[in-house]
Amino acid sequence: MMKIRRALISVSDKTGVVEFARVLHGLGMEIISTGGTMKTLKAAGIPVIYVSEVTGFPEIMDGRVKTLNPYIHGGILAIRDNPAHMAAMQQHNIKGIDMVVVNLYPFRQTVAKPDVTLDEAVENIDIGGPAMIRAAAKNFAYVAVVVNPAKYGEIAAALTDRGEISQEMRMALAMEAYGHTAEYDAYIARYLAGRLGQGKFPDRLQLVFDKVQDLRYGENPHQQAAFYREQGFAGPGMAGARQLHGKELSFNNIVDLEAAFNLVNEFVAPAAAIIKHTNPCGTGTGGSLAAAYAKAYEADPVSAFGGIIALNREVDKATAEHIGQLFAEAVIAPGYSEEALAVLTAKKNVRLLAAKFGQAEDALDIKRVTGGILVQDADAGEPAAAEAKVVSKRAPTADELRQLDFAWRVVKHVKSNAIVVAADDRTVGVGAGQMNRVGAANIALEQAGVAAQGAVLASDAFFPFRDTVDAAAKAGITAIIQPGGSVRDEESIQAADEHGIAMVFTGVRHFKH
Repeated sequence: MMKIRRALISVSDKTGVVEFARVLHGLGMEIISTGGTMKTLKAAGIPVIYVSEVTGFPEIMDGRVKTLNPYIHGGILAIRDNPAHMAAMQQHNIKGIDMVVVNLYPFRQTVAKPDVTLDEAVENIDIGGPAMIRAAAKNFAYVAVVVNPAKYGEIAAALTDRGEISQEMRMALAMEAYGHTAEYDAYIARYLAGRLGQGKFPDRLQLVFDKVQDLRYGENPHQQAAFYREQGFAGPGMAGARQLHGKELSFNNIVDLEAAFNLVNEFVAPAAAIIKHTNPCGTGTGGSLAAAYAKAYEADPVSAFGGIIALNREVDKATAEHIGQLFAEAVIAPGYSEEALAVLTAKKNVRLLAAKFGQAEDALDIKRVTGGILVQDADAGEPAAAEAKVVSKRAPTADELRQLDFAWRVVKHVKSNAIVVAADDRTVGVGAGQMNRVGAANIALEQAGVAAQGAVLASDAFFPFRDTVDAAAKAGITAIIQPGGSVRDEESIQAADEHGIAMVFTGVRHFKH
């Protein structure tokens, strides 16, 4: 049994520390502390020994040196059942420290301030704290290390009920402690990389994520899975979403919800998207959210069954009633009116999520490969169709330009090769993930059927041949938007002119593998 007689407490985040220290004192423990923490505990009437009384040396250099001392680190690192260690402690009059309660200077919060200076950032790099944490974690067989205020209650309960902290708990605390210092160093390295101009893509990339939840399984039942959130993230998107109702999210739900969120986030007008397997089976915009959702549903009612729905406005009762007529896996939106929640929560299986909308700052897209990762900027910052270059003899009409802009915003969220056919502010045909572009076009045009007459077409990448333009003309397409850039662009332009189709080039490709 490991009895805790002496604890060292030195924390920047003082959440719950007074209550925790009061429990330790009540259990007869001696408490050592440093500057600010000592003042806080003394003000609360808790007896504290100042660290300088232990070391026999004052805090110096503006507090940079206070705990880096054998009387502290000897007390933490001594192996209690090693006779030589115990003899050294007795020879040098070192007392054991059985618990280290430390969290670190707020470096990440400091460098997040827009006007922070390098000197200010450097002064918020903790030295003594990580040293004590790592020492205590190394010696977890004899010392408990606590870096997370959320653990105070659990530890206090263990000490009160059993008078000890089990070996398993001490090991778990040590694991958390090493994660804490690793994360801290990662933020410092990232900040310095930015100061050196290495920006988003430094020579060594450290990523810090916290587990949100274990998942029942991954893409398939035989795959284990978990969901992680980037530490400190509170921005737009799935990682910051709150689940308000419904069953536990699955791996595929989360992937599809993120895809749906990203798509409707493209639009300023009320917009709705229904996603299946990360591809939009229907997208629409309208004067109201209910009108936008109706257009999205009408685009492909068959595929909409069991889909994921995203909406870029607070869900009202009228929209909720429309959604309630469909079996949907999940809905994500900025929020829900009370009336909408009453309608949707009556369906026990639908998952309802609320998320902050908008573009995440400095978002990175990460893809895993065996033994490594690929990192790139997110595909954001979309130019409007009105800014595209007209390359055909006929320029698009104002209405065609509006539909081209709509289709272009959707096609970037469709798996490549991707073709979108749109009319009346909604998709009428989607061709996704095909091995050749004309194949994707044929799928989209066939799905559109008669609705392709007078519609527009968007392609996520250039046409390698004129065949897609010819197929579009045969189906009744009147305007096309594409990046351009093929060595055979002139053939596609000639085909558009032969058929009287207006064609614009954006100069931007949107492959989505």
